[in-house]
Amino acid sequence: MLEFRTAGFNPYSVKYSPFFDSRIAVGAGANFGLVGNGRLFILNLTSNGIVCEKFFETQDCLFDIAWSEQHENQILTAGGDGSIKLFDIGVGEFPVAGWQEHSREVFSVHWNLVNKATFLSSSWDGTIKIWTPERKESVTTLPVHSCVYSAQFSPHHPEIVTSVSRDSHLRVFDLRSKPSAQNHMTLAIPIHAPPKVPVVGYSSGSVGPTECLTHDWNKYRDSVLATAGVDGVIRTFDLRSPSGPVNFLTGHEYAVRKVSWSPHLSDVLLSASYDMTCRVWTDGSNDQGGQARELGRMDAHTEFAMGVDWCLFGAEGWCASCAWDERVLVWDVREFMRT
Repeated sequence: MLEFRTAGFNPYSVKYSPFFDSRIAVGAGANFGLVGNGRLFILNLTSNGIVCEKFFETQDCLFDIAWSEQHENQILTAGGDGSIKLFDIGVGEFPVAGWQEHSREVFSVHWNLVNKATFLSSSWDGTIKIWTPERKESVTTLPVHSCVYSAQFSPHHPEIVTSVSRDSHLRVFDLRSKPSAQNHMTLAIPIHAPPKVPVVGYSSGSVGPTECLTHDWNKYRDSVLATAGVDGVIRTFDLRSPSGPVNFLTGHEYAVRKVSWSPHLSDVLLSASYDMTCRVWTDGSNDQGGQARELGRMDAHTEFAMGVDWCLFGAEGWCASCAWDERVLVWDVREFMRT
């Protein structure tokens, strides 16, 4: 396990470069993001451990980051001051572009993996905005009317956008549809719907709708997503049968802050939680009659685990995690999986 300390800054997000297996970016904020500056770290994995290649100071906390799919040296940041900025590792200490339309904190940014000329942002102001790097104004605004904690383009289709929000709904937008009264929205799935069959560790008498903080698309099955949030339960959904969750993955003791499906294995996902653990799960889809279950956990963090991301290259188990203990850890998931 490799470690890097983000001294004086508490990380919110960690992302592997889609171009290099040895480059990682971390978005962080001073004083747990409550007040003070932010910092974007560009880290390199070397034979001597993790080395900070460069960092950029920002005026406010960075809640999320996303590597450009067009340019290997560029990265987006989501700011607590409502701004989106594009930094270039090879260009000075200031952003090369910036956008300011959101009226509240920007909590997620995501680059389109199919149509690589667009990216999106979501905000506490209840909107999702679609952008292109060349334009100063957004291309489209999708109103959600609830604080949007996470939004993504589908990795399978360039015009499909999904989001999860404070009101415990998973929304699906199709940008090809007419912007009628639904504003491109085609589905709004209640995340808190009860399971169709009894689930071990899940009580139907538990609290009602709770805030959903994170979601991610499965990289192999184009209708499958995972969501997680304040109640600590990870749910998987299949958009072909949108009445409610397919699987419930229970075990986290506190809110789940990040989920990420494996880019290598279609049934495996990682999670990071306020219970200070990162856990690896299977949804059971690769086993005949298989059970959705926890496969293992990494508990080396000593504060809220905030972010986790898989390495796209090489062996199928390497990932990075970050937490409010001012540490970024790079580790091999396979070492923590129970046989």
